[in-house]
Amino acid sequence: MFLAVLAWGMGKATADSEPGAATQYPGAPGEASASEATYPFALAPPKPAGPLVVRARLDINQINEIDDSAENFEFSGVLTLSWQDPRQAFDPAVEGVKEKIYTGNFQFDEISPGWYPQLVLVNESGLLEKSAVILRVRPDGTSILTETLNARAESKLDMRRFPFDHQHLKAAFQVLGYDKDEVQLVADTGRAPAPDSRVRIPQWNLQGISDSTEEWTAPYAGQGGLASTYIVTIDMKRQPFYMMRLVVFPLFVIVLLSFTVFWMDRSSLGDRVSVSFIGILTAVAYLMVTGDNMPRIGYATLIHGFLNLSLIIMTITVVFNLMVGALEQKGEPALALRIDHICRWAFPLAYLGLMGVMVVSAFSFY
Repeated sequence: MFLAVLAWGMGKATADSEPGAATQYPGAPGEASASEATYPFALAPPKPAGPLVVRARLDINQINEIDDSAENFEFSGVLTLSWQDPRQAFDPAVEGVKEKIYTGNFQFDEISPGWYPQLVLVNESGLLEKSAVILRVRPDGTSILTETLNARAESKLDMRRFPFDHQHLKAAFQVLGYDKDEVQLVADTGRAPAPDSRVRIPQWNLQGISDSTEEWTAPYAGQGGLASTYIVTIDMKRQPFYMMRLVVFPLFVIVLLSFTVFWMDRSSLGDRVSVSFIGILTAVAYLMVTGDNMPRIGYATLIHGFLNLSLIIMTITVVFNLMVGALEQKGEPALALRIDHICRWAFPLAYLGLMGVMVVSAFSFY
């Protein structure tokens, strides 16, 4: 009797393992579907007629820092991706749920059976952290992946009008390992990102947020070498008052005060030159302070033009002081006095005029 039962059990096990027997996959009710038999765990992307369309949206929660000297910015937000995968479709009546939800890293990494697009921040600058994730799968196979991220991205800054500049900070994302003919990223036009009133960062005003898609060269993207790229552009306008009160106003007053040397006694050449040199050293100090807070760029900015103009015009006052002193020693006080009278008005007018031309040029040609 015992041998008969044993033989019957071995025969059933053999029958269950024969080819063509139904295979159970994670999350699949009853017998496996044809798509599951072809893609057991659906680890490959779906195979539509064209490239798989993945809709993307990044909602910016906060801009933590904008580093002018390193030309990068740190931000945090929520990234949402949605795509269609028919292999993940299910019958709500059979499953008993209207939507499958995988919450947290364990459920997403270990339990969710579907393929998902792995996005990378192309212009990452040493920081990319993802702290939370949730995947929703609808009955028709629509998958919606939402994850939070904190990242630092490099973005080229246009500092020509500094401190009155307007910057366009960009964060660019690509699907790792797939070119534009396999996976195509598109901006979720129905849910365009909008500025959040909670976004605050010192010295800056948020003007707006926009997104778009482009095709960038990417050797790691696949055979085509062109990757579909999702780009989020953050428009920021600098508040100039900080640099104005720290650098511009104090140095402007110092330069005007340095012109008082033309009202000083012409015989006190040492005192006149000392006043001019104090102004020159102050301008050099401001140049060094400003240089530490700005990137090492190869073009002139508005603040550099102001600092250099102040330095040059105070240097010229030294030349005229020496000229007046030399004329005084040669016994030509009338000519020395005439030069002083001319310089009392010529230097302030030239300084203000050149500064006005510089400002107009900066806003007209850049």
